[in-house]
Amino acid sequence: MLHPSYSDLMNVVNSEVEPGEQPVVNSRYSIVMATSKRARQLVGGAEAMVDTDNIPKPLSVAVEELYEGKVKILSEDTESEED
Repeated sequence: MLHPSYSDLMNVVNSEVEPGEQPVVNSRYSIVMATSKRARQLVGGAEAMVDTDNIPKPLSVAVEELYEGKVKILSEDTESEED
């Protein structure tokens, strides 16, 4: 079993969404895409936002960052507004 689970990650990511608003992520696919994008950033030289002494793999670091709320997932609407 993976720790944290997909549902745990989805709950963390969507925790700041106000009642009645659309959640930031609706599926496992969104979580997978966000963590893989962050892992690629880490491989490319980005600084990790969590303690990596016991976490050897970039994908595991990305999952931990997401779970601890260090990395935020932006909805597609927010991304297009920032461009």
